[in-house]
Amino acid sequence: MLATLEGIPGDGLKGDGFPHNVLGQLLHSPQLLGPFLEWWVSAKSTMALGVREQELVILRMGCLYGSDYVWKHHVPVGREFGIDDTELAAIRSGGYDGFSERERALLTLTDEMVDQRTVAAATWNRYGRLLAPREVVDLIALISQYVLFALTNNVLQVPLEPALTGEPGLAD
Repeated sequence: MLATLEGIPGDGLKGDGFPHNVLGQLLHSPQLLGPFLEWWVSAKSTMALGVREQELVILRMGCLYGSDYVWKHHVPVGREFGIDDTELAAIRSGGYDGFSERERALLTLTDEMVDQRTVAAATWNRYGRLLAPREVVDLIALISQYVLFALTNNVLQVPLEPALTGEPGLAD
């Protein structure tokens, strides 16, 4: 499994940022964890969405699920791929004016998929032209992955790794 995890893009989830605690919880179901990790890492590496785009969605998922664990793990990863403090504040607040149209589309679609479990016709009319069908499927997959992570962290009250306690949280 550790070899699989080496394929995660960027350095933020490696070394001190490695999510030991949540993966340790998921190890209670090894039949789930092995295939999930293969899917998670290979999907992140081959998605039609760029890594910055993925991180915007993941950070928003942390907000939508109130998961400081997801948020604090992905703040350094997001910074690694160009997300600044102003953008982090916008993601927390749900105000996307400072983002490109495509990034606004991804964040708005994420909000609707989580809040409504679907996407309204008006939202598709506004943003659908910005994403290819594969990108929409990849977005759904990414959201699904972080539903598992966020719920696991919230329900099991997974403690944050000490190296990340200094990262800004959702309430900061």
